[in-house]
Amino acid sequence: MNFFLFALFPYCALLIAVAGGIYRYARERYSFSSFSSQLLENRVLFWGSVSFHYGIVLVLAAHILSALLSRQEDAFLLENPARLYLAEAVGTALGLLTVFGVVLLLLRRLAYSPVARDTKVMDWVLLVALLCQVVSGTYIALFERWGILWYHYTAVPWFQSLIALSPRVEFMAPLPWIVRFHAVNAFVIIALFPFTRLVHIFTVPVSYLWRPFQIIIWNKRVQGQMDRKE
Repeated sequence: MNFFLFALFPYCALLIAVAGGIYRYARERYSFSSFSSQLLENRVLFWGSVSFHYGIVLVLAAHILSALLSRQEDAFLLENPARLYLAEAVGTALGLLTVFGVVLLLLRRLAYSPVARDTKVMDWVLLVALLCQVVSGTYIALFERWGILWYHYTAVPWFQSLIALSPRVEFMAPLPWIVRFHAVNAFVIIALFPFTRLVHIFTVPVSYLWRPFQIIIWNKRVQGQMDRKE
């Protein structure tokens, strides 16, 4: 099972993501753009969307930078224990912020029936997978302490072995189940990308740099004007 989860499944997930993304772009190119989120629709959406996007972007950036600069980060954190405590606290706070955002987005879809009707099955699956991912990551930050350090000696070598096309299962197999779940679920989310609205993160609106300005006219009639016309 460990061989499948940590040696075969990551490649399967990437293959599904790439092939599915190419197929969707070829057949449904305009579906790559996400539907309008109506950011100012209500406070629940505003706080949920902002919390989730800021939280997940910063958490992903921390994971990537920590993997690329693992040696430098080790030296920096171990030089002064206060830095390690601060890094752990910041990481936990970002995890809680992301959990808060995902929960609000789920509650919004459950509470507002029109939004729930417009949410496809795969988007529901993705939201649940994202919730599991951020909850498990926050749990690791809270109860599997000093993850910033042992991450460099477990997950990072495993990722490197995947890139080298020579997966080293032994780096992940001995870890607690929640850590292994967190790693596998990350590839589940990658496999879900092309079948959900999350695919819009791959569209970069470069044309906006030279697109003419848009004039937006609010179609809203003042009550007083309506009364005078009557």
